[in-house]
Parts: sequence; C-alpha cells; structure tokens
Amino acid sequence: MGDPNVAAGVDDSQLRAFMRRILDDLEALEQMLEGGMIESGVRRIGAEQEMFLVDRAAGPAPIALQVLETLGDPAFTTELALFNLEANLPPQHFGGRCLSEMHAHLDRLVAAAREAAARHGADVLLTGILPTIALGDLSLDNMTPNPRYLSLNNTMSRLRGGAFRTMIKGLDELQVTHDNILLEACNTSFQVHFQVAPQEFARLYNLAQAVTGPVLAAAVNSPTMLQHRLWRETRVALFQQSVDGRRDVHQARGDRTRVHFGDRWVRESIIELFREDIARFRVVLSTGVEEDPLALVAQGIAPSLTALRLHNGTIYRWNRPCYGVTEGKPHLRIENRVLPSGPTTVDEVANAAFFFGLMSALGDEYGDIAHVLEFDHAKGNFTSAARHGLMAQLTWIGGQNYKASELILDHLLPLARQGLAARNIDAGDADRYLGVVEERVRSGQTGAQWALRSLASMNGHGGQGKEGRFRTLAKATLALQKQGQPVHTWPLAVAQPSAADDWRDSYRCVGQIMTRDLFTVRPGDLVDLAASVMTWEHIRHVPVEDDEGHLVGLVSHRDLLKLVGRGTAPSPMAVERIMKRDVLTVSPKTSTLEALRLMRDARVGCVPVVEDGRLVGLVTETDLLTVAAAIMEHELSRPSDA
Repeated sequence: MGDPNVAAGVDDSQLRAFMRRILDDLEALEQMLEGGMIESGVRRIGAEQEMFLVDRAAGPAPIALQVLETLGDPAFTTELALFNLEANLPPQHFGGRCLSEMHAHLDRLVAAAREAAARHGADVLLTGILPTIALGDLSLDNMTPNPRYLSLNNTMSRLRGGAFRTMIKGLDELQVTHDNILLEACNTSFQVHFQVAPQEFARLYNLAQAVTGPVLAAAVNSPTMLQHRLWRETRVALFQQSVDGRRDVHQARGDRTRVHFGDRWVRESIIELFREDIARFRVVLSTGVEEDPLALVAQGIAPSLTALRLHNGTIYRWNRPCYGVTEGKPHLRIENRVLPSGPTTVDEVANAAFFFGLMSALGDEYGDIAHVLEFDHAKGNFTSAARHGLMAQLTWIGGQNYKASELILDHLLPLARQGLAARNIDAGDADRYLGVVEERVRSGQTGAQWALRSLASMNGHGGQGKEGRFRTLAKATLALQKQGQPVHTWPLAVAQPSAADDWRDSYRCVGQIMTRDLFTVRPGDLVDLAASVMTWEHIRHVPVEDDEGHLVGLVSHRDLLKLVGRGTAPSPMAVERIMKRDVLTVSPKTSTLEALRLMRDARVGCVPVVEDGRLVGLVTETDLLTVAAAIMEHELSRPSDA
C-alpha cells in the first residue's frame, strides 16, 4: 500500500500544493524519457503476496501488528485490514531458473508468516476471498491504525457522500451497504511485476491488457463473498465497488471508477496513462515532498517521484504502470493486479509463468496487438473471464470466438512455452509450471470450481448449516494448501476428515445458525396472507417489517389460533391488529447459549435477529434442535475413553 507517512485532514490549499508536486514529477519523468535516463535492456520480474491471517476456526484474525513484530522482517508489511499481511518478493532477472527461485522464495516467506502467526494462535491462508469473512469483521476496529488507511477511508467516504453500495449478481445476488472501504480488505492477490524498457512500454502494456482475460480465466479462485456464490473471480467486481468514490450523479454520467481496466490501447508511452489518471481522479492522499525532481534530473540523478507514485497508488488499474528506482537506476514496470492469492504457491507461480510466457511471445506472433485485436474485445474478455472462468466465451485475434479452455489449450499455452524458451527460462521450470496450468484447464478444476463443487457436495449432508459449510471450505483449503499439491489434484472439501473437529466454532453465535431466507409481511397486509404464508412454507412465525426493513412486530401461529377461537374475525383484518409489538430480539453476535436462555425464560419459540434496527434473520426452536443434533452426533462419534 506504499508510504504510510501521509498527511491527514489536509485542506484544499495543501491539496493544490501537492498537485503541483505531481505535475512537477510528471514533467521530470517526461524529461527522463526524452533524455534516455530510464533503464533498458534488462528484464526483471517480481511479485507481492497478500494473505489472510485466520484463527483456529478459519475466521479472520486481526493480529497483523503482533505477527509483524514477531517476524521482524522488512519483506513483510501491513495491508488495509488487521487480518491481512503482504510479503514482497525480491526482483530477479527473467531467465534461467527464475520461476523455481521465485517459488522457493515464496514458500520461505509463507512458511515464516505461518510460523509467526502460530505463536499468536493463528495461521496464514492464501485465498482470493476468505469464505468465512462476515460483514461484522469489516468495522473500523479492524482497520490497520495507519494514517494512510485512515486518510484514504475518510477521503473516499467524503467523495462518495454516503455509504458504499455493493451489488454483485452471480448464482446468488449480493447487495451490501457499508460505511467504510474495508470491503476492499476482503480481496487478496498475487501481484506480479514485469520490468519493461521505455521504448517498448506501449507495446508490452497493450499485450498485458490483451492476455489478462485468458490468464485470469485459468486462475480464478474467488467464487464467494459473505456466503454468496457470485463470480468465478468475485474480487474483480468487489474491488471495483468497494472503493467507488463516485456520487450518484457521477455514476449516472459514466465517470470511471478508481478500479478500472482502461478504455483504449496505449499509443506511445507510459506518460499517457499518468496524464489520464491525473486528469480523471482527484488527489485523495498527500505527503510532504522535499526533493526537487526537475533539479535532480538536470543533474542526472534519478528522483523518487514521490508525489506521482503516491497518487498512482490510489488508482487501481488492473494492469498498473509503475516507476521505481533500484540502486540509483530508474525503471518502468507493469504490475498485473488480477491474479488471486492461492490456492497454492505452485498454482500462483504457474499463473505467473503463463502471464510472463505470453508477454514474451505474443509480440513475435502477432506484432502490434492493437492492430489485430479490438480493445473492447480485450476488455470484454477480462469481464467474461472474471464472471465465468474457463466457461467464458472470449474473442481473440481477428474477431474469432473461443471457449476460454479451448483458446488456452490450443493457442495460448503453446505460445507461452515459446515465450519462456525464447527468454532462456529453464525447460524443466517451463514444463512444470505451464504443465500445472494445462492440467488445471483440462480437468476444469480451478480454485473457484473446486470451492463451488465442494459447497454443492456438502449441501444437505453432515448436519451442517450454511455457515458451517463455508467454515469447512476454509479449513479444507488451508489443510490442502499446506500439502502443496496444485488445486486440480484436490479432493472435494466434503472428503476432509477435519471438517467436524471443531464443531463448536460453527454454533457459537446467533449469526451462525439463524435463518436468513425470511418470509415477512407488512403491518397493513391482510391477516389471511400471513396465515397462508405459514401454511405454504410450513413455518410458525412471520416477522412484520416496515418498508425500510425495521422490525415492527411478529405474528405467530398461536396468534392466529386465538383469532379463530374468538369467532369470525372482521374482514379484511390487517396484520397490525393481531401482531405482537413488544418482541424479544437478539443480534447476530449474541451467543447461541444466551439466545437459548432468553427463549427459555421468555417461553417463546422464535426470536428475530436485528442489526442496526433492521431485521436480518430469525432463530427458531428448529434451529436450536439442529444445533443440539449436531452436538449429539459429534459426541457420539467421539472415541470412548474405555
């Protein structure tokens, strides 16, 4: 996330001064490009590994600061949320055994993070979106106490002018309104860097845009969010909406979001992208800048371009242009931000190898990609791949349409092999990592597809509720991930014997057992409607809510019986005439045992679950019987002490 030393609460005059710094940095970069100061003739690769910290129940563990202190390693840094970490791999020359060396270094970093987390009763999980994360985990209490993050949240909230709204439609539909940007922290990725020379930037950046869709189709690993089955790579939709600072009027006129793919090919240089982002997006962070970039360039010294880089770090192109200085030498990179974290490190390096191979081969095969592929097709491929994974329909060179799996197997993997060979990548490395991609595509089992198949196989089995199935999914991911075999070889999560070991974790609070699929009525609705709903759906309680979702009452089967017992009711009678208004309620965080005690003491068979005044669920006697049955099944399955 960059330099934490940002100014908080800046006024308009400070922002104008910082914009002056950004423009000076951009002019300095233009002079460096014209004067040949940017490094060329060298190809390096690198990566950043984002990860989740999880507790023994595979839920988010907000202990990043403690883990970082235990690690004491500058390769690790914070992320937006306290349940995330980031590890930075060192850059290395693109050639020889660079892929296996990247893999070995990645394994060492993940192992170190796991060892440090274990000292705090936690673990590390590599996954695009954590299956167990809940909306309650995304409060500001879990935001890393860093001026950069706090300032970013405050500024984006001010720009938005209200709550952030997220709506994603997949197999299920997710609609969430949230008061901060921590939804962004639900995403973790494996970001790869590809160093390019100034004169080849436009050509290679366009290639990165072209191959991103097909590479993502084979790499998808984020099919769920808040227990909803959405896109195969839900991160793409979630990230775009989680930091959308546009007000309604800006959305209506089609202004671009800060997370975006772009709208056209680059024509000449990296300057085009920086100019466009400066023109389109307001400054949201600032910091003190002491250097004079133009004076340094005049002396032949590479400036850090702090202001330009900070602004660039608040704009999230899926292929981000980057400037950096290493040992006094300035360079340009393309940072691909699309690849998800996990399912294993070997899968991640395989995805990177596929991307690097295509970046090295497509120019020789097709020439200038902008002349043979329409930009809208590249952009459409990206969205289609995120939605559908290997089942996506992609449009390729010359407007030909392919199923993603066919395009990858028949055309792109052979080209990636040629590209790696042309760069003198070790043949064993190329075979190993591209072989992983090939077998994954042939089997059809991406990380996303494994997760969805696992959830389907668990549905209705083992007495697990919805929350329990997602917890089992996360635990199985962690167990299989540690074995190190690529995801296409994984058995479904239902087969994991550890799924019931910590059964209590699935029943600790009301939010884990409550019914979310509710049938409700309004106060003015006909009583006969409430009675019919109870009969049709075989339920004994119907909550009454207003048009804003606030709980205003409850109608029970007993209330209807009393009405019948008094004789013929006036017709038509409104629900508000018979509903109980003084209703016992609990919150999603209420412990299951406390809810049971409250229901017993009040002698009721149903308790509505309310959060922020709005109805979010219902706990009934049936739900508690399900918990009791799970407990009995677990206890009976335990080995006897005899």
